[in-house]
Amino acid sequence: MATPPVGEATQQLWDETLSRLLNLSTATVKRNADLETRLADLEVELAVWKQAHATALEAAERETKALKGRLASLNGQVASMETFMSQSLLILCVIDGDGCIFNESLLKQGHEGGRLAAQQLTKAVAEYLTNEDVHVLGRLSFWVTVYFNKAGLANLLTRHNICSLDQLEAFVAGFSQSSPRFLLVDVGHGKEGTCTKITEYLQTYIRFPQTQRIFFGGGHDNGYASTVAALQTDGLLGKLAVLDGHPNTASHLQKYRLPTLGVDGLFMSQKPTPISKSPSPLNVAGLSPTLITNGGLPTPHSPPNMRTPMAGKLVDPSVPLHKHSPPPCNEYYLMSCTKGVSGACKYSHDYILTPEQLATLAANAKKAPCNFLKNSLQCPYGERCCWGHACPNGPKCFHLSKGKCWFKGGAYCPILSLYRVSDDCVDDCRKYASCPVSLGCKNC
Repeated sequence: MATPPVGEATQQLWDETLSRLLNLSTATVKRNADLETRLADLEVELAVWKQAHATALEAAERETKALKGRLASLNGQVASMETFMSQSLLILCVIDGDGCIFNESLLKQGHEGGRLAAQQLTKAVAEYLTNEDVHVLGRLSFWVTVYFNKAGLANLLTRHNICSLDQLEAFVAGFSQSSPRFLLVDVGHGKEGTCTKITEYLQTYIRFPQTQRIFFGGGHDNGYASTVAALQTDGLLGKLAVLDGHPNTASHLQKYRLPTLGVDGLFMSQKPTPISKSPSPLNVAGLSPTLITNGGLPTPHSPPNMRTPMAGKLVDPSVPLHKHSPPPCNEYYLMSCTKGVSGACKYSHDYILTPEQLATLAANAKKAPCNFLKNSLQCPYGERCCWGHACPNGPKCFHLSKGKCWFKGGAYCPILSLYRVSDDCVDDCRKYASCPVSLGCKNC
């Protein structure tokens, strides 16, 4: 067999080598392309993981800060609890003294009765807390506050001969002195004064975390209905208990089924009925008919007529007497109205006034001048006149210095209003309007 020439063998070898090199180059290029694609994918994946890591790290930092804040808050609560544990917890008792009146036998004992009343109330509250198994941490501090109209209560008790004014004063002193935490607060005239004080008391102290229980002695009065309803809305009635000091519990309290504490013999079983008393009319017939009048001020040309309404309307305790429409007639309730028969009086005779309201009416009437003295006439009512005979501010009246005081002229000198004097004396005394002799009126 003939062998191929050397040249052909060499050419074939080169062709085979070149073919292998081309295949290797093609494979290398393809491999590089695959690696570049893989590298791009890995770089994208790496960016995603970096972003996730940064997000997780940021979230971890926020959570760490939140945990530190919660830890600080818990530490603060622990410190507050330690402070709270070191304080005295409050057991409070607030009483409407106009409705819950202490027992007659205690009132008549004066100072000793007040001390006994305080002891009975303290003992009853202590037994209640024990029986109810009230669990408290720390010490207890028991406070009692009685809001009442002292003048009105004294008037009511003395008129019914329940006790004397001295006995009432001594009772108040005995009750108050039995403990530095026992207070009796005189709110002055008007029923709204007591109600307003107790309403604010309940709304304020029942929200204190130290307050464990409030004993409320005012269940007889529907005036507290809105206050109790508000406490129910706020979820605070769990701290409230009713101190049973009146035989008739108001309907607004019965529906809440509040716990009740009764103290036998501490309060009257029945509140005395208020007595209205008006002075008898005075005869003013025979006086000169020439007189300047102002509304319902006393006039001499009509016979007096005094009558007590058997039925009438109650005043709104939240509105001052002079702002009612029409206002109550001063003369009708305090003396006698000369215009009531003819129907010419522009003021009302139909209100039913309590002794406290009558006292307020009398005090306000003294601020207006009497027309008899205003016209240089002797007032037939004298000291019983409901109108003012002298400026209530005296010679230091601010309006007098401006020439605008209603009580101007010699007619308001206490001396000239009682005695007949010469015209010279009147003229001279006008320089000392509303002043007594000690100011230097030489003729007086």
